[in-house]
Amino acid sequence: MAAAHILDQIRNIGIIAHVDAGKTTTTERILYFSGTKHKVGDVDDGDTTTDFDPLERAKGITINSAAVSIDWGETTINIIDTPGHVDFTAEVERSLRVLDGAVGVFCAVGGVEVQSETVWFQANKYKVPRIAYINKLDRTGADFHGCVQQMREKLLAKPAICSIPIGAYTDFLGIIDLIRMKFVLRDSNDKKNVAFELVEIPDSHKAEAAKRREELLEVASLACDELAEAILEAKPVSEEMLKKALRIGTLKMLFTPVACGSSKNFHGVQQLLDLVVDLLPSPVDRPPVDGIVPKSKEKTIRKPELSEKFSGLAFKTVAEPTGDLVYVRIYSGQLHPGDTVTNTTNGRSERIGRMYRMMGNKREELEVAGPGTITAIVGLKSTYTGNTLCSQSHPVALESITFPKPVISMALVPDKTNDETKLGDALGRLLRDDPTLKAHTDPETKQLIVSGMGELHLEVSVEKLHRFPGVKVATGKPMVAYRQTIAKAVTQETRYIKQTGGRGKFAVVVVEYRPLTKEGIEEWAKKMEDDGELPDPNNLYFHDKIVGGVVPKEYIKPTEEGIRDASVKGAKYGFPCVDIEACLVDGKIHDVDSSQDAFKLAGWENFRDAQQSAGIILLEPIMKVAVVAPDKYMGSLTGDISRRRGIILDTISASNRVTIMAQVPLAELFGYTTDLRGSTSGTASFTMEPSHYAEVKEELADLPAKKK
Repeated sequence: MAAAHILDQIRNIGIIAHVDAGKTTTTERILYFSGTKHKVGDVDDGDTTTDFDPLERAKGITINSAAVSIDWGETTINIIDTPGHVDFTAEVERSLRVLDGAVGVFCAVGGVEVQSETVWFQANKYKVPRIAYINKLDRTGADFHGCVQQMREKLLAKPAICSIPIGAYTDFLGIIDLIRMKFVLRDSNDKKNVAFELVEIPDSHKAEAAKRREELLEVASLACDELAEAILEAKPVSEEMLKKALRIGTLKMLFTPVACGSSKNFHGVQQLLDLVVDLLPSPVDRPPVDGIVPKSKEKTIRKPELSEKFSGLAFKTVAEPTGDLVYVRIYSGQLHPGDTVTNTTNGRSERIGRMYRMMGNKREELEVAGPGTITAIVGLKSTYTGNTLCSQSHPVALESITFPKPVISMALVPDKTNDETKLGDALGRLLRDDPTLKAHTDPETKQLIVSGMGELHLEVSVEKLHRFPGVKVATGKPMVAYRQTIAKAVTQETRYIKQTGGRGKFAVVVVEYRPLTKEGIEEWAKKMEDDGELPDPNNLYFHDKIVGGVVPKEYIKPTEEGIRDASVKGAKYGFPCVDIEACLVDGKIHDVDSSQDAFKLAGWENFRDAQQSAGIILLEPIMKVAVVAPDKYMGSLTGDISRRRGIILDTISASNRVTIMAQVPLAELFGYTTDLRGSTSGTASFTMEPSHYAEVKEELADLPAKKK
């Protein structure tokens, strides 16, 4: 009972939103009001707790998800402030995987912006209950009810409005708490901005408050029969009854409670914290975590109880001079410094060094951590993002974290003074910390290629590299991550027969290839899921229709391996091959000269020849782009997007600003940030995220000269 009681007083939440909605400022006010900080930080001044990285302070944005812990009353709230920029969406993805609840922050002026949608639907994927907080009500153009309506239309959310503003812009006076039916009056004489009292709602807003309260009761009654009966019988609804109904509905994700305020001006944040405690789930309110027993592959669960064996998921690693700092969400059992645990992802044992409760870049050492705790561990040698740690006697593998693939690349040119070992170590640590960053050396050009989620992502990664002593690199023009596929179905026969004096090589294979449509890819993905396998990341699917053993089973797998090896660097352009089905239909063997190696080489040649026979289609990444600007620039911006081979999907005008939604080839977006700022005098911004791959003519592609 004691353990359950403690667990009931933990909230693991994330602050998620579009860039510049006020996430970090809201987190700063939360820290200030909780007493964790004595001086409130400001993004503009570069002294916030969660944006402690020098790069974050220089750019004024959140790059890394940062964990902080506060106490609000008797409840411990672990908060992760996540980035809003789409280039760092992996930080949001890995945070949502381990959180129990979230607060979605929206700008009252910008409304539901593009990245707001992305992170909202990411939270839907992980079934994370959340509260919406509409911020910046003091800003010119703020529209609280317009923002709520956008939540309905764009996020398909059902809002349960728990507070409404009095006034807007410079006339913003504060908020009305619809649960308590009181006006939150801040004490203007309190220099610490902490004191407030709940007073009667001003006569000028009583009618609207009563109307909004009725709407709140109607939505909350969907979750609680007791409340529904009280409304039908016209009985008074107590604060406790309403909170109970709102909590049930929030946990079941029947609706989304909506709070409001102005974090910068200290309005609404204390009430938001009350809602986090009252409405968002504790670890015991969430379903037990699913896993599998590594050897038997049997499904199992881990409950958030002290009596359970230990299990936890590493969701973030940070390279430090003294060793990696690994963030772990503990799902069951207890963990102590000095414990030896198993990493079931790689099969290695790990000894727990020190454990910390994190406060941005500050930390408090822990002697024990139980279920629901988010802790940072020092001393782990082989544990990285997505790895499961668990009790040695009761191993379990929890579901890992999936990340989007990189869409943009650039060449790194190491300085001649570099120590190659130092550069390799620095790059290796960077890749460990960031799963969406990839690096490889091109076997033909010998260039060191780094791939990421966008120009800003690569820029920040290079700046991080320069932090390592003795490491200096220059950058080449970013290269687009093109793909290629075959133009038509083809049947290809390959006779791989070599005689070199001794034992020869003999393999004959006949393979049918066909390009996969979207429907074909979906069919294969479903088949793989039914078979308990993961879909192929490049949608290259191999099977066979061999009858009568004309190709023995031991030669079928090597044939597939040869085809896959050849697909890594396709013919003509040298880009990876995707969206292809390969079916081995016939072949021949020699009693003496056939071998697995011969069939692997035959598969390799077969696929290379098939590309020549079928013809190649070049595919380029298409980005979903949202440009936000004053509406007077709409004509010139839409024209510019068209010149970049873009397709306008939608234009939305509101509050003298326009949002242009479009699909634009990534190759046409290099340097777009600079061009956009120049053409709109710095008043416009844009975000982009990967959409899909589409065919492109060779003459329009941004190809290296040697590959044309």
